Amino acid sequence: MLSVSVFHCLQFSDSFKLGCSACSSPRTTTVVDALVFDPPSLRENSNTSPAPCCTGNSAIIHVELSVKLRLLVALYAGCQIGLCTVGKKGLKQTSNIRVERWLNTIDAMCTSVASDQQILAVGSSRGVVELYDLAENARHIRTISLYDWGYSVEDTGPVTCISWTPDNCAFAVGWKFRGLTVWSVSGCRLMCTIRQTGSNSASSPMVKPGAFKFEPLMGGTSHIQWDDYGYKLFAVEESLSERILAFSFAKCCLNRGLSGKTYTRQILYGEDRILLVQPDDTDELKILHLNVPVSYISQNWPVLHVVASNDGMYLAVAGSHGLVLYDLHNKRWRVFGDVTQEQKIQCKGLLWLSKIVIVCNYIDSSNMYELLFFPRYHLDYSSLLYRKPLLGRPIVMDVFQDYILVTYSPFDVHIFHVAISGELSPTSSPVLQFSTVRELSIMSPKSPPVSMRFIPEPTGEAMLKHDTNGSSDLSQQPSRCLVLRMNGELSVLDMDDGHEQALTNSVELFWVTCSQYEEKGNLIKEVSWLDYGHKGMQVWYPSHGANPFKQEDFLQLDPELEFDREVYPLGLLPNVGVVVGISQRMSFSTAEFPCFEPSPQAQTILHCLLRHLLQRDKHEEALRLANLSAEKPHFSRCLEWLLFTVFDAEISSQSSKNQLSQKNVPAKKSLLEKTCDLLRNFPEYMDVLVSVARKTDGRHWADLFSAAGRSTEMFEECFQRRWYRTAACYILVIAKLEGPAVSQYCALRLLQATLDESLYELAGELVRFLLRSGRDFENATTDSEKLSPRFLGYFLFRSPYKRQSSDLKSNSMKELSPHIASVMNILESHASYLMSGKELSKLVAFVKGTQFDLVEYLQRERLGSARLENFASALELIGQKLQMDTLQSRLDAEFLLAHMCSVKFKEWIVVLATLLRRAEVLVDLFRHDLRLWKAYSITLQSHDVFREYLDLLNALEEELSSVSDLTLQNGPVS
Repeated sequence: MLSVSVFHCLQFSDSFKLGCSACSSPRTTTVVDALVFDPPSLRENSNTSPAPCCTGNSAIIHVELSVKLRLLVALYAGCQIGLCTVGKKGLKQTSNIRVERWLNTIDAMCTSVASDQQILAVGSSRGVVELYDLAENARHIRTISLYDWGYSVEDTGPVTCISWTPDNCAFAVGWKFRGLTVWSVSGCRLMCTIRQTGSNSASSPMVKPGAFKFEPLMGGTSHIQWDDYGYKLFAVEESLSERILAFSFAKCCLNRGLSGKTYTRQILYGEDRILLVQPDDTDELKILHLNVPVSYISQNWPVLHVVASNDGMYLAVAGSHGLVLYDLHNKRWRVFGDVTQEQKIQCKGLLWLSKIVIVCNYIDSSNMYELLFFPRYHLDYSSLLYRKPLLGRPIVMDVFQDYILVTYSPFDVHIFHVAISGELSPTSSPVLQFSTVRELSIMSPKSPPVSMRFIPEPTGEAMLKHDTNGSSDLSQQPSRCLVLRMNGELSVLDMDDGHEQALTNSVELFWVTCSQYEEKGNLIKEVSWLDYGHKGMQVWYPSHGANPFKQEDFLQLDPELEFDREVYPLGLLPNVGVVVGISQRMSFSTAEFPCFEPSPQAQTILHCLLRHLLQRDKHEEALRLANLSAEKPHFSRCLEWLLFTVFDAEISSQSSKNQLSQKNVPAKKSLLEKTCDLLRNFPEYMDVLVSVARKTDGRHWADLFSAAGRSTEMFEECFQRRWYRTAACYILVIAKLEGPAVSQYCALRLLQATLDESLYELAGELVRFLLRSGRDFENATTDSEKLSPRFLGYFLFRSPYKRQSSDLKSNSMKELSPHIASVMNILESHASYLMSGKELSKLVAFVKGTQFDLVEYLQRERLGSARLENFASALELIGQKLQMDTLQSRLDAEFLLAHMCSVKFKEWIVVLATLLRRAEVLVDLFRHDLRLWKAYSITLQSHDVFREYLDLLNALEEELSSVSDLTLQNGPVS
């Protein structure tokens, strides 16, 4: 039998050649101006290159048809791109197809059209991707490349292929030489197979040939294609085309379409699982994997919709049919008991209304849509609370409190109110009442909406309406909503009069935050909403002016909120006051390919909120917000960023202020002064202030401390609270603002305190500062009478040691300068204190930390504080102090022994060598002093406490047996 092919060629249809109006036949009709992509002004441009059809270079190497846009894109061998409009009948009437606009790119290699977004992506031989807006006459939007990550076209080669995800929210790019990357429309790098070898640089990094061993697609990418749902990306390697690589992806809840936005949970979802981002016990963000029950997902693959309940306790998950619920508290799944009921539901969207899950169901048999209201305690049609037929296919839905928004194409908005009587529990019979409260149709030439969210009325406005109308229900009805259109334009729609006010553009997603969180620990009540796009993260604050949505008064763009372009924001953690994002990380093992892992990231917004409140003179509100955050992680960091950004803005405005003429105007507190007033309420203030000072130019410290307080007062407060490390940071500020004399005085006080607290590393830093700045002090003034009596008490110590030195190790024999004498007096006094108390471990730490000259000190104090009166008692005491069973104590003893040997301090050498059981040191000592050996031997044998050293004594006797008895009687050998 002969097999028959599945595909049959019916007949040869037609052939045609693309051409522009200049080379068209005379019978070709003139293109209407409204359809012409290149207006006469562009055609008259002398710099415009001639069309390929006119030059004879008309070889077409790639063609792509967008039925939705009625657009045919043709890429010519000469790297030019022709955009052709197609009639309603598609390619059937080929004689009417003409190139109506040329993109005069000089290096185009491939193209891909995002029909929903109306964006054309063009890959170039330069290794970059250019994005064009087809809705605005093919206007150039932005350039996407790996240049900022240190890779140039020499590393990647030209772009070979581009593929958009099915929802047009991201696109993949493959290069000829190496690698594959996935980008969002705004330019966030979501995934990259190229291994990052170092920090960002303008030049491409040098990579060793063996570094590519475990890197996918290291031979280049020839073809890429997404699956139908965007969960998998298939790629073919340029140099290894016999196999196909598959990369699995998880999706973000993009706040679009018919599914509600999750505010209490940050969620990713894969084809068969949920990835839940949440903080652990240490407030570190982790990802929890929840596998959807196999019994459900095997029949309804893949996961299409995921929404969390308002209280964050339940997840609603829907695949191709039906839905399941997950109880996060009890860690249990809830499914339909009747599989036939489950198969009747084709979920197109999910919403939560308190404890009710709303399903937007598509009825295939009647091509109709409906809303199904199920209580979360029971998934069954017997518990169905309400069924609402819809007028057509909805494009956007939203819920706020008891109100539901449903929008139909092109822009018909319906608002419904839901009232529930009775308790929502399995033991009761609740009744749901559904009513229409508003209908409006918006006539607009703009692109269709992809997301709409209610804007809750401010509390004052709601109360005013309540007093006027006397109806509590209607007073809470939202009258405005945010609208995000397909082209990224964000606007506010007033549903009372239908007026729409544009706010910004290039937005990918947004979060309405006002009145979304009512709990006590909410940190973002003062924010109306946030949005993310090509401009980064933008924060919108409520405004109480005549025009509440006046952009210059309402929008505040915080540069500190700009996420790294590898981190894509997911949502907010209101109780922590951070924006949560996700980035890709690669982990390498012995496998052929690395493991790609999503890694959660967090960025605080507290400093932005506090600055906003202070700018509007809301000091009490700012203080309450800061108090709520005081126990949160990174609180000190937030305060530092707040002060730094405010002070930096103050510095920037100094030049303009200096140019203004002096006028008698009432004194008004600056934002810097308000910020300092706020920070004074927290113990972190001292640390934050000096940290900001150290990060800024010292020329501006006077301005900072004029608002924050005198540096000497800050030092004194830290000193009294025993915050010595923070106090030490103020020494440099004091030296700059108050002079070297004051800084020397403060440093000497602090040096004594740090020595008393055994903070020897800090004491060493102070010693080095005192010696270095002492020269500046001497140059500034040599008149001691200018100093106060308190200064004289520290500076004019008379040292018995006649030395003139620039440091503590000089061998000059002249008189010490006053500031060197002061430092040496303090150090020697502390060394004598430690030596007298036999605090030898502290003595070692003191010498190492301060670089104190122990050898010189021992030579002077041989008969003083360093003297050992009795060998037996010294051995017992020092053994107890050093605790020789620890490694650190043995190292300390070795350190001291080396110094004692250098000054030939026999008493200490005998004790330390015995504790360390250094027989070779003792033999060398006793061989030249046998009288000392005899006394040593008798002492160890006569005390029971030294029995542990008898084996050492026997070993020494064997070593010293060659010494004659005569020598022992007559004394030591010379």
